[in-house]
Amino acid sequence: MKVVVDDLTHPEVHALLREHLAGMHAHSPPENVFALDLSRLKVPEVMFWTAWDEAELLGCGAMKELDATHGEVKSMRTAAGHLRKGVARKILDAILAEAGRRGYSRVSLETGSTAAFVPAHTLYAQAGFVRSGPFGDYSPNDFSVFFTRTIGQA
Repeated sequence: MKVVVDDLTHPEVHALLREHLAGMHAHSPPENVFALDLSRLKVPEVMFWTAWDEAELLGCGAMKELDATHGEVKSMRTAAGHLRKGVARKILDAILAEAGRRGYSRVSLETGSTAAFVPAHTLYAQAGFVRSGPFGDYSPNDFSVFFTRTIGQA
C-alpha cells in the first residue's frame, strides 16, 4: 500500500468522494454533513492523500489548515472492498506526520455520532485522539462528535 499526496484529478478519486458524500448524507441530516466536496478540497489550505495498491484506489483523506498551529482531518474514506485492512490508519498517519512537519500543536476532527461512525471513533481513539468540544466554526449538535489530538503524542 502506498499513500501519496494527490492532485484530485483521477476519476476513481472523484467516485470515492461521491461515495463518501452519499454515505455522510445517509447517516446525518443535511445540515450536519460537513464533508468537503471536490471543489472545496481543491483549495490551498487543504492537502489531500490517497492510498493505492498498484492501480487500485484503497482510500483517501485530507487535512485542512485552520491556523498556523491547528489542522483538521477531513474526507477520510476507505473504499468498501478494503475496510478493516489498515487503509484509514495509514492515511491518518500520513496526515499526522504532515501536521508535525508543519509544526501544528494539534489536529482536530468532526465525525458523526450514529452507529455507522463507531469504527471511525475507534480508529481515532487508537491514534491518540480524545473527545473534545466543537472547534473552529462548528457548533454543538446531536449528530457530531469532536476529537482532538496534541501533536507529538501517540
